[in-house]
Amino acid sequence: MLSFAVLATDKNSQARRGQIISRHGTIETPVFMPVGTAASVKSLDGLDLHALGAQIILSNTYHLMLRPGDELIKHLGGLHHFMGYNGAILTDSGGFQVFSLSARRKLSDHGVLFSSHIDGSMVELTPERAVSIQENLGSDIAMQLDECPPANASKEEVAIAVRRSIDWAKRCLSARSRDDVAWFGIVQGGLFEDLRSEHVAKLQELPFAGYAIGGVSVGEAPEDIGRVASYTANQLPTDKPRYLMGVGTPADLVRGVAAGIDMFDCVMPTRNARNGQLFTSTGKLLIKKAVNKDSDIPVDAACNCYTCRTFSRAYLRHLFAAKEITYYRLATLHNLSFYLGLMQKIRSEIENEQFSKTAWLERLENKIQE
Repeated sequence: MLSFAVLATDKNSQARRGQIISRHGTIETPVFMPVGTAASVKSLDGLDLHALGAQIILSNTYHLMLRPGDELIKHLGGLHHFMGYNGAILTDSGGFQVFSLSARRKLSDHGVLFSSHIDGSMVELTPERAVSIQENLGSDIAMQLDECPPANASKEEVAIAVRRSIDWAKRCLSARSRDDVAWFGIVQGGLFEDLRSEHVAKLQELPFAGYAIGGVSVGEAPEDIGRVASYTANQLPTDKPRYLMGVGTPADLVRGVAAGIDMFDCVMPTRNARNGQLFTSTGKLLIKKAVNKDSDIPVDAACNCYTCRTFSRAYLRHLFAAKEITYYRLATLHNLSFYLGLMQKIRSEIENEQFSKTAWLERLENKIQE
């Protein structure tokens, strides 16, 4: 179903180089997972993802439940066949939507009742329903349904979310009917280390294939994200993969790797690409700036992606200004290449005992190119 092995560790941090064996291939860790919420990494297809070297992507249970429907996807051969992607797929359970759609939902111990953002119809998501949907999708890694409280929640509110998430974890595991889908538990606890420890201890009693750190991309300060992620990672078992949900910037990934995290996802590279911000080895590039109007150089001379090998900044700026669809594909290819290339370099450095969190952070200052 799923196996994980640590191949190398860093002597100066908690960073580790690992390998996950899934139904749809080997995943080299630390790994970044491009986000394909609605069975599509926006503007890209399976061939693009393969060319980029994406080993695993993320799709979302809540969104696919609403449209086109998990039963339809099952009827059409499962999510891999449906979207023409033969790499591994992780599906998020909808727990983040419990947070992000708080104005459209009613929450109870039984589950969540949502008002659909598509047509306003009432839709129920329970731990059992989350299992059914993800088994219909046929994902390689599936996430338990959890309650993700906001960053400003009180300790009492967070404690309730932890208790509820533990109960939902047990219900998710009891509802399984497929043995070829690997299930991850999700650790909540907000900014409270004692609640994090309590949740980790309870989850370790359950037969999960891996563990995720949730509730750290819902409005916290960057220093709090780093503290909570590092603390929680150190509480988790060493023989199972660790996944930091929804984080983040390239610098966040480096900090997460140094804390012992194996898996990451974030919409930042794809969303920022569409909004005109490109990641480069010398800082962030805002393609709309006038200085790029007649620039014949690539986005990043140090990058070997298709976009940088083929097109100039001037051309990309023209496409962006004209709102041409081609821009979104080329910019997304570049930003994902940057993220995936970053993780590939980090894996190599851990193997060769050359990984330096400090050196990477110095290179990844969030400076904007003039």
